[in-house]
Amino acid sequence: MDPVYQHLVTTLTTKFEVPPDRVSPQATLGDLELDSLALVELYVTLQDHWKIPLDDSTAKPELTLHQVTQAVKNLQDEHGDAHESA
Repeated sequence: MDPVYQHLVTTLTTKFEVPPDRVSPQATLGDLELDSLALVELYVTLQDHWKIPLDDSTAKPELTLHQVTQAVKNLQDEHGDAHESA
């Protein structure tokens, strides 16, 4: 499994208590019933973990988990991919 997606799933299921059976690459943040404050908190958590400048103003309920994963990966590529935390 992709490490970025795996971390996203772990964060959603532990920190945000999203039931694992609701998590999939096609699920939107809205499907997971994350409110606007939770969306910002999720993005800040991802920023801190991956040490990337993920803009929390782009956190929208219609984004899929795949799209969030790709946003993180794109920023990793832009910043030399030197921030692969585990």
